[in-house]
Amino acid sequence: MDPYLIEAIINGILLGGVLALLALGLNLIFGVIDVVWIAYADIVMCGMYVIYFLYVEYGIPLPLTCLMAIASIAALGVVVHLLIIAPVLNSAPINQLLATGGLLFFLQSFATLLFGTDFRNIGVRLPVLEIATLYISFSRLIAFAVGLIGAVALYLFLKRTYIGTAIRAIAQDREIVGLMGVDQRRIYLVTSAIGGALAGLAACLLALQYDVHPHIGNTFGPVIFMICVLGGLGNMIGGFIASFIISQIIAIGGYYANTELSYVLAFTFFIVLMFVRPRGIFAR
Repeated sequence: MDPYLIEAIINGILLGGVLALLALGLNLIFGVIDVVWIAYADIVMCGMYVIYFLYVEYGIPLPLTCLMAIASIAALGVVVHLLIIAPVLNSAPINQLLATGGLLFFLQSFATLLFGTDFRNIGVRLPVLEIATLYISFSRLIAFAVGLIGAVALYLFLKRTYIGTAIRAIAQDREIVGLMGVDQRRIYLVTSAIGGALAGLAACLLALQYDVHPHIGNTFGPVIFMICVLGGLGNMIGGFIASFIISQIIAIGGYYANTELSYVLAFTFFIVLMFVRPRGIFAR
């Protein structure tokens, strides 16, 4: 096989790890709260700005910076739920979409007002692994490994803890769970915090690879939403698998053509499958 094609496939797998982490966070929130956070990728953008200023401007060590970014974005997730999601929780779905869509434009405009449109980089340069004739980005390798660790940790939390069991139960039937003595409001807050923490973790991984600017959410937002719909909204396993399908289409399409066309191919694949499986590949 062409070594450059193999390299593209490997890079697609590594990209899929980060996309899977983002899809897990968005699917978790939708599965429990039944609201799609359109602005989820822009919450990741906020985390990237936190990392930039703490590490570059204030000189805080990078591991501590990442922990602070994860905690701050988890707190932001709770604030978003209390101020924006909770008031529209029982309203029509279109109102919920408008509320989270408004948050998207607010975060982008507010970031532009505060930081301008400059591209900022944290300046961490990691080596490139050379295996035979293959060149693999070490930052993507780290992002893939951490993304998988985060996914496994989330799985174990949902399967082995009381709160995780309550989260899975409320995703199945929120009305009956309330009769079982589970505080729904508390579970919503915990879910929003976990979703925010996953966004913060993704921000740490993306900051190693991309410049941060107010509109970086537009790079990942549509792709993440497409992955979640493709895997079945609320289906975390489906979203996890769909992440690697889409990442391979993007990577291989970029090899044979260019990056822009690879995204066109990914969305074309998505549209065709929506005619065949309107509720997603793994919808039940």
